[in-house]
Amino acid sequence: MPALQLLTVTGLNSYLAGLFEYDPILTDVWVEGEITNLSQSSKGHAYFTIKDGGAQMQCALFRRDLARVRAPLANGQAVIVHGRVSLWQDTGKLQLYVDMVQPEGMGRLELEFQALKARLEEEGLFDPARKRSLPRFPAVIGIVTSPQAAALQDILNVLNRRYPLAEVVLSPTPVQGDGAGLKVAAAIECLHRSTRVDVVIVARGGGSMEELWAFNEEQVARAIYRSPVPVISGVGHEVDYTIADYVADVRAPTPSAAAELVTPNIAELRHSLLGAEAFLAGRLREQVESCRADVRHAASHLSRLSPAHDLERHRERLGKLHEGAMTRLTHALQLRRSRTYGQYHRLEALDPNGVLRRGYAAVSRVDGTALHGLDDLHEGEELITRFAEGTVQSLVLGVDRSDGHGA
Repeated sequence: MPALQLLTVTGLNSYLAGLFEYDPILTDVWVEGEITNLSQSSKGHAYFTIKDGGAQMQCALFRRDLARVRAPLANGQAVIVHGRVSLWQDTGKLQLYVDMVQPEGMGRLELEFQALKARLEEEGLFDPARKRSLPRFPAVIGIVTSPQAAALQDILNVLNRRYPLAEVVLSPTPVQGDGAGLKVAAAIECLHRSTRVDVVIVARGGGSMEELWAFNEEQVARAIYRSPVPVISGVGHEVDYTIADYVADVRAPTPSAAAELVTPNIAELRHSLLGAEAFLAGRLREQVESCRADVRHAASHLSRLSPAHDLERHRERLGKLHEGAMTRLTHALQLRRSRTYGQYHRLEALDPNGVLRRGYAAVSRVDGTALHGLDDLHEGEELITRFAEGTVQSLVLGVDRSDGHGA
């Protein structure tokens, strides 16, 4: 027999509360019933009882969850509520802590969709501040979809038409059926492990809510959230919204639209490049012409400042001075030559040999002493008489001074 275990009331209530916290059904439960005893506290919390024909349950709806309830609550209203069952330990009172209220008649899938959407939104997975811009020129584009899906061919056709420069990497996965959500999430994560992509397209064609349900599963939402690169969701048609659309960085209304959003249009790029080329060519011509004008202006300014004009002027003046100097030098040389010729002729006239050649003779003593007249002669003295042709030696026999001429 087991030993007696004595608990305090607090300990018992704590133990019971722990049982509720770890029960997989009671922590995620949907309950259908009618609202009664509705009240609201000063802090904004709502309290009511949900009942059916056989039982009732106390409910608490806190202010932050009440704010997401679309329609006002009212007594007698038939609703479906979602929440968790727990024990209020202070009083031992059992309560259903509600986080979502939907009108009765809404389908199960819609209820699950709204519940997951509310929870992920509260966690911040839809926060616009974390949304990333798509790369303008993606080099590698990852696609997560079924290889047999028509959506894949639509995407490839658009990519090939708009931007054939990008490499496309397919991470194949089923997009509906049992376990499709887990496989889509694995395909997203596998894409990042196996290659380096710049952007990811998660896509499938249109369908019912049941057919698109894989993209409403939590594991897909978290795989998109963890993606290191931007993710664009192109699931279903324009009217279809999935959890993947809310988590993705960009939502496209269709797979084809996702391919258009993720790529630039190469024709438009070509047109833009041609326009830019023409613009740059025009600007270049303007710059070249402006530079040429600057060069011409600088050349004109330098020409005015250049010493070439002064040099030319001085060169002309120097030429004239040289011409004048040469004229004066020629004149001076001619004058000197004329004077030299005159001196030469005078010297020639005074040349004794010249006199001798004219028929005269020069008489001197033997020692070379010149005789200037008869008075210098003495009888018996030897003389030397010079003629142009030679000399004659003579002896003075006598001096005759009778006619005034020496003989």
